[in-house]
Amino acid sequence: MSAAPTMPTAPARPAPATAGAPPLTPVFVRLKLSLLRNGLRQSSGRTAVYVVSLVLTLLFAALVVLGLVALRGNDHAAALVVLLVTLVALGWAAMPLFFPSGDETLDPTRLAMLPLRPRPLIVALLVTSMIGIGPVFTLAVAVGSVIALAHGAAATVVGVLAVLLTGLVCVALARAVATANVRLLTSRRGRDLAVLSGLIIAIGAQGVNLGVQKLTGPDGLGVLEPVATVVRWLPPASSLQAVDAASDGSYGRAAAGLAVTAAALVLLLWWWQRTLTTLMTAPDSSTLQAMEKDTRRRSAERGPLRLLPAGRTGTVMLRSLRYAWRDPKTKMSWAAALGVGLLLPIVTAVQGGGSVYTACWAAGLLGMQMYNQFGQDTSAFWMVASTIATPRDAYVELRARALTIALVAVPYVSAVVVGAATALHQWSEFLEAYGLALALLGALVCTGGLSSALAPYSIPAEGNKNVAPGQTGIASLSIMGGMLAGALLTSPVLGLTIWLHVADAHGLLWLVLPVGAAYGLAAAYTGLRLAAPQVAKRLPEILAAVSKG
Repeated sequence: MSAAPTMPTAPARPAPATAGAPPLTPVFVRLKLSLLRNGLRQSSGRTAVYVVSLVLTLLFAALVVLGLVALRGNDHAAALVVLLVTLVALGWAAMPLFFPSGDETLDPTRLAMLPLRPRPLIVALLVTSMIGIGPVFTLAVAVGSVIALAHGAAATVVGVLAVLLTGLVCVALARAVATANVRLLTSRRGRDLAVLSGLIIAIGAQGVNLGVQKLTGPDGLGVLEPVATVVRWLPPASSLQAVDAASDGSYGRAAAGLAVTAAALVLLLWWWQRTLTTLMTAPDSSTLQAMEKDTRRRSAERGPLRLLPAGRTGTVMLRSLRYAWRDPKTKMSWAAALGVGLLLPIVTAVQGGGSVYTACWAAGLLGMQMYNQFGQDTSAFWMVASTIATPRDAYVELRARALTIALVAVPYVSAVVVGAATALHQWSEFLEAYGLALALLGALVCTGGLSSALAPYSIPAEGNKNVAPGQTGIASLSIMGGMLAGALLTSPVLGLTIWLHVADAHGLLWLVLPVGAAYGLAAAYTGLRLAAPQVAKRLPEILAAVSKG
């Protein structure tokens, strides 16, 4: 008896993945709170730092709110408010780039294996991002701004919407930037950005300091009006401008300001969703990127790098340039020297007491890059040591490293001196300041070469310390002693400059430039010649000293 044929049945339709699943937002809120709680439980020190940060942030936010409330009724309050909110938004945009490890939830790739749709995920992440110290401070600034500007019931209603939109735009901006750059932030270049964050904060602090000085001038807040005229229509500042417009009865302008910020929020969410979808579904192309980078590197070597000298000199210069570009500690040192060397003349010029001689800071900071040349090699110095058999080899090695510094320092110092003389209108002192700067640069190359041979120390590859434990005294003696020696070496050129001024021989001050350039070149050559035999003789000691990190 044969079995009756059965008709094929359609496959059962799978149940939706979200059937019976709880909403994402409460789950992510609990997850964020759990991450915060468990992070504080790791150590009492971390708990103390978080509590202190929270208290200081709340106190600072309270002071900002009180200051904004005190401006209520001021004619220029709107100008200050829109600029303040714009600065806060810029801080939110830069935060994930320079502090990628500040929030464990900023990396969406950790959720790539979960069956989550982009739109509910974005809503959940947006809500959870409002939990933290940063959002509290942002909302406090927005509330204080609304209080300073709002007059009347309509303005109050607009102000409530402005506070909400400001907070959402700032958080969405940070999330979108972090998602779009997550590959960068988890790579070596992302760590480099984190290392450079201190320098960026220092430069930004100087900018804020100069801004505060301008505000305390005779014009007061009125100096902000030209900039605020443009910024007031940029989101999220446009939402605060809407509050001011509603207070004046300009409801059309108020609606336009809110619409600009709302449109910016929609665009940010769209950009965030698009980059998030691409990130969660696209394959890892790190191998292809590596091949492209290798191709670009070879093209670069056939380009400007082919102008480097042949032989050992060019090879050592190329290696030093790559250290300066790739190694985070070396990059930070170079960036600090370049940034501060330019910042100090600018700050003194803006403050009104500047001098073209402040450009010598650029020469001094860049000349200090010659110190502890072998420390940046760490334990890999053994490969360099294996190629040094005679003092001549050591001299060529040191000379190539000094030429790398001169390749950057001489044009940069020249540009800073020219810029300082132009900004301060002190062209009569340009030649002598330029000569002193070149003499100081050569003197520091001289003492830096000797210090690298006689007092090397290790630079740890990991962590924030620039000196290995137990070598702090050596590093301090090397840097401070070398700086004092460099200043003493520069004293003949400085003495010549002072003597020409005292003797009223201003027509001969142009001699300081060729004398300073020749003196700096002679000092650098002499120092490298004296340091080369010491390097060749102390190779084992140098290797042991730089390998402790």
